[in-house]
Amino acid sequence: MLELLQAVQDYGTYGYENSLMGGMSHSGSIILMVVIGVIGYIVQARLQHVFDKYSKEAFPGNMTGAEVAEKMLRENNVHNVKITHVDGMLTDHFNPQNMTVNLSDSVYSSRSIAAAAVACHECGHAIQHAQGYAPLVLRSSLVPIVQFASSMATWVILAGIALMAFSGNTVVCWIGIAMIAMSAVFSIVTLPVEYNASARALEWLESSRTLQGEQLKYARTSLRWAARTYLVAALSAIATVLYYVSLISRRND
Repeated sequence: MLELLQAVQDYGTYGYENSLMGGMSHSGSIILMVVIGVIGYIVQARLQHVFDKYSKEAFPGNMTGAEVAEKMLRENNVHNVKITHVDGMLTDHFNPQNMTVNLSDSVYSSRSIAAAAVACHECGHAIQHAQGYAPLVLRSSLVPIVQFASSMATWVILAGIALMAFSGNTVVCWIGIAMIAMSAVFSIVTLPVEYNASARALEWLESSRTLQGEQLKYARTSLRWAARTYLVAALSAIATVLYYVSLISRRND
């Protein structure tokens, strides 16, 4: 109530309307972040359930995740990538700097359909790199920019808020928001990279007749839920940007 009275005193009826709309926008951005957070939790839980379920489904030929990965790379004429082991659960990734496909504890030596699907997905990234897949090239070029922006954005915004409180100047705040937005851009660029890697994995598994029928369906389900985690991450990054935009706009009003 005091905020509304202060808004009327400072800005009149028009200023009051702007303040009210700004408050609604800010509340909406918070609600959006909470909703996306809940969805993210559900998706992550579902991914874990799916992976656990299909980790019990034996892979044809009794091959390990590492062996399937080696076969996929070999049959796609990628011979300069090494398959290595890393600790953790679903910490699998392709590292273009040392040209390695790194498979986690639950994938490297596992002889399951879930492990094979994840291993082939990471090999999909290695094949993207070998073929110069444009979204992957763009994502790689963004990495150092995003790392710098992420480490500095919070400090820049805090400095901007302090400056805005004394002078009303919002330029530094918007620079900070632009730095946060780089993470959102990175998350958006990541989407086609991840979906394409899964598509390559499934295409090879099917065309090589490594998996067929229900087994191929299991692999597709595993990769579909994994891809949804990246979609949620992108939505979360966008919501974060909207939150800061509404916050600065509200303070500015």
